[in-house]
Amino acid sequence: MDINDKMIYCQRDIPKDKWRYGLRSSAATGCGWIAVYNALRLMGYKPDADMLINYFKRQIPLLNGNTGTFVLSPAMFFKKFGFPVKVTAKKSQFDTVAAKADVCIMYFWWRRGAKLGAHFIALHNTPEGFVGYNTYRNSKGPDNLGKSIEKFIENRKYFGAVLMGIDNKK
Repeated sequence: MDINDKMIYCQRDIPKDKWRYGLRSSAATGCGWIAVYNALRLMGYKPDADMLINYFKRQIPLLNGNTGTFVLSPAMFFKKFGFPVKVTAKKSQFDTVAAKADVCIMYFWWRRGAKLGAHFIALHNTPEGFVGYNTYRNSKGPDNLGKSIEKFIENRKYFGAVLMGIDNKK
């Protein structure tokens, strides 16, 4: 079975009534739990989406997922469950950390005109370069990020990025 058969490639494809994240849909604010879901899939696990949603909704009491997921919640999740995690906000370290990790989650801010937002994606290193999941609003499969995450961020003009390198349990 191909692991990609179970990935969430684009959160906008999730029906608005499925996997609610607080008062909003996962299609609107679910990128954090989806990045964790995809990262676990990449490491060979079969995560339960409802369990992840409930876990992350409790991370910021009262907000209940309505504003998305706290930037460090994915790292805290993996550490809590015994996965080695390395976190860096230094873009110059992203390629090195990502190349050594089994899987990564990246958080970044984006701007389009007057619109401002943040997003999480899962990614991993392959012989062809880095591959991202749930990268864009119109992703239909894995997205080629190129040979350098640092260059990918610069080319897309993303900012405020944080990379979490995650290793599978030994």
